[in-house]
Amino acid sequence: MPLTDRLRARHHGLWQKVVAHPFVEEMGDGTLPTEKFRAYFVQDYIFVRDLVSLVALGVSKAPDPDAAGRLNRFLAGILDPENDLFVRAFGALGVPKEVYASAPATPTTRAFGDFLVRVGHEGRFEEIVTALYVTEGTYLDWGTRLGADRSPRNAVYQEWVDIHGPAVLGELVRWMGTVVDGAESKGTSGRIDDVFLTALRYEYLFFESAYRGESWPDE
Repeated sequence: MPLTDRLRARHHGLWQKVVAHPFVEEMGDGTLPTEKFRAYFVQDYIFVRDLVSLVALGVSKAPDPDAAGRLNRFLAGILDPENDLFVRAFGALGVPKEVYASAPATPTTRAFGDFLVRVGHEGRFEEIVTALYVTEGTYLDWGTRLGADRSPRNAVYQEWVDIHGPAVLGELVRWMGTVVDGAESKGTSGRIDDVFLTALRYEYLFFESAYRGESWPDE
């Protein structure tokens, strides 16, 4: 059995808690309160900065031009179409630029971003791709499901679902899976498991933070 299949089987319960989180389910049927999506979207905008750093470090550590090119195209997609989506969605959600451009990171957003940047600097290429396999693979899972059987009746929610469907992420996540599977022959499966599980835990906490609320303690 490929390493990705074993990782997903080993951590199946947590993976399912991410892709079927109440935030995801309510977004899919259009009942998610706008304020919860707004809080999530602001934090995701902050989080993307560290995701960009991780992908850029992955490009620099890629073993060949094909791998570097795949991540570079993913990076271009984050910086151009997805960033455009953020700006348009903030307008529709009534979030002015001075708010989303200066909003502080929640404890989870800060910790998740710091983790990704550390993996980027300290990890091997396969470890970087493992973290990305979790961040993009979980979103692909719920994006595929919601795109097939849900209709949020909310233009912002619908576009967020569409951009994480198989037409956008399918081939990328498939390739990332082959990179992770290949790490086993290099004797790094233990480290891969740790990166996989930690990224998955943070994905769950990220939805929890947006759905239930989270803030730094008062001084």
